[in-house]
Amino acid sequence: MNSLRAMRPLARCHGSTAPSHPAPISARIHSRPLLRRTITSAPGPHSGPLMSRRADRELPSIKSNRKWIRTLPIFAVIVGASMLGIFNYQKSSSSVVNSTLYALRTSPKGREVLGDEIYFAEKIPWISGEMNQLHGRIDITFWVKGTKGRGEMRFRSIRDGRMGYFRTEVWSLTMEDGTVIQLLDAARGDPFQASMSNDMASELQTSV
Repeated sequence: MNSLRAMRPLARCHGSTAPSHPAPISARIHSRPLLRRTITSAPGPHSGPLMSRRADRELPSIKSNRKWIRTLPIFAVIVGASMLGIFNYQKSSSSVVNSTLYALRTSPKGREVLGDEIYFAEKIPWISGEMNQLHGRIDITFWVKGTKGRGEMRFRSIRDGRMGYFRTEVWSLTMEDGTVIQLLDAARGDPFQASMSNDMASELQTSV
């Protein structure tokens, strides 16, 4: 004990800078230099596949990217055009359009102004109008052509009751010069009544 007391003034005499009282623990912790761990940056959109998994890899950013909002109108236009294309294809491949084309090929007036090889005017035909066989309303127009010319054919047929027969009201051909030719001949009768009634009956049987 006496030896320790004797060493204290000796240390002061030699110019020792050691504090007489130790520093607090919190002060010693803050005085130490901070050790920072290197973190590898997170992968980007064009960084390629990750071949290894590292514990020091930085997490990707959680900021939401709303660039897709700008492309939303384009997506809506594409979906709408696709739906129109699907509905138009359904019309062009229906039995009503096939029946009208066949009747036009066998019509004397149609062959007189259009010639032979009567078919759609375009490679992808556009069928305008309404085709609702279930409710008995058909009113369509589309362009046709032959070896002599081309024109727009209109076909309109309605049904009085649910189990009634279709009655053709309009079947005409409008040429490019504006000439309207009525293809429906009262003497020959309605060429579509039997075929359309049979097609409608078959569709009702398949739906049931």
